[in-house]
Amino acid sequence: MQEAKTSQGEMTFDDQWYELTRSTEPLQSKVAVSDLAQEAIKSFDYVTDGTTTFYPYLTPQLPQTFGIGVIVGASGTGKSTLLKSFGSAQAFAWDDRAIVDYFDTPDEAREKLFAVGLTSIPTWFKPYAVLSNGEKFRADLAVRLKDNAVIDEYTSVVDRNIAKAASKSFRKYITDNGVNGIVIATVHRDILNYLEPDWIIDTDAGMFAVKPRECLRREPVVAEVYEVQPALWELYAKHHYLTANLSPFSRCFAAIIEGSPAAFYAVISYPSGTVKNAFRGHRLVTHPDYQGLGIGPRLSDFVAAAYIAEGKRFFAKTAHPRLGEYRERSIEWKPTSKNKRYRTDTASDAQRQQRRQRFVDWTMNPNRLTYSHEYVGTKQTD
Repeated sequence: MQEAKTSQGEMTFDDQWYELTRSTEPLQSKVAVSDLAQEAIKSFDYVTDGTTTFYPYLTPQLPQTFGIGVIVGASGTGKSTLLKSFGSAQAFAWDDRAIVDYFDTPDEAREKLFAVGLTSIPTWFKPYAVLSNGEKFRADLAVRLKDNAVIDEYTSVVDRNIAKAASKSFRKYITDNGVNGIVIATVHRDILNYLEPDWIIDTDAGMFAVKPRECLRREPVVAEVYEVQPALWELYAKHHYLTANLSPFSRCFAAIIEGSPAAFYAVISYPSGTVKNAFRGHRLVTHPDYQGLGIGPRLSDFVAAAYIAEGKRFFAKTAHPRLGEYRERSIEWKPTSKNKRYRTDTASDAQRQQRRQRFVDWTMNPNRLTYSHEYVGTKQTD
C-alpha cells in the first residue's frame, strides 16, 4: 500500500486504490442452535455453536471536505458498519400531504425535486403513499438533499434506469450548490459513474480510492428516435406538467432506449399569418423512469434539427423552468421577442384556471412565466 502524501498540511492522493485495514476487534453475534436448526444444516457438514464473528473494515483516512462518498459492496461485506462511522441514516416520516409541501420554500422544493429527476409536476401534488417505487425513491432522496446526509441501501428498490437518471441529477445538484459530506452505501455499481463520487470504499475488493476517474467513465446513453402514432401519448399524458390534451393535428416522435419509450414529443404547425413554413413543439414529456438524464431536451433538439434541415423553421415555448433554462443556455436555441414574458390564461376556461392557480401558488406570481425560442442549430450567426 502506498501512503497518502501531504502537502502544506493537506492530504493529497494519487489516483489509485489503497488497501483497507480490518479491525482486530471482531463483531460477534450468537443465537441458540435449536434441534430444527441442527437438522436443517446436517446435510451441509456445517458445525456451529451459533456464534458469528466478523472483523469489520476500519474507516480509512479520507478528505475532510467532499461532495459525495460511496461505500459499495455485496450484502454482508461490512458496508453498514462503515456507514455508521459517518452518522445515522435517518428515516423520514411522510403523511397525507402533497410531497411538494415538505420543503421550507417553493424554491427549495422546485430545486430539490428537479435535482433527483422528479420533474413531473403533477406528481408533486400527490401524497407519498400513492407514488410508485421509483417516485418514492426520488422523493426520499429529495428530502435528504442536505449537508452530511447518510443514505443506506441506495437505489436498492428501483429500476436501474431510474437509479442512473436520479444519480446523475443528484450529482449535478450537489456540485452546483456546494452540498458537502453526503455518504451513500449501495450494492450497485452501475450508478457509480453517474454519481461521480469524490471517494469510493469497495468492501468487495477491500480497497478504497480518492478522486477516482478511470472507473467512473461511462458509455453514452443511446436513444433511437422514431415517428410514432399519436396513440402513444396515452403513456405520457398524465405526466405532462400542465395538460393531458394533445392536438389531433400533431406529428409525434418518441425516443426509445433499449426498447422502452423514454420520451415523447409532439409537433404542430406554427400558428402565424406572417411566419411561413414553420412548426412548433406542442407536447414534450419524459417518462418518469428516465427523468434526469436530459433525454427530453435532447429529443426536442433532434426533432427541431430535422425540421430546419428540410428548410423549415422551428419554434418552442414552455413554462417548465428546467426546460426553459436549458434552452436559455444552449447556442442552438435563440430567444424570440416573446421570451420570458408572463402569460395570463383566459378566465373562461375553468379547468385551465385551476391549473393556472396551482402554478400561481407555486411561483408566487399572478401570471405564468414562459420561455420562447427558435431553434437555429449550431450555425448561429449574429
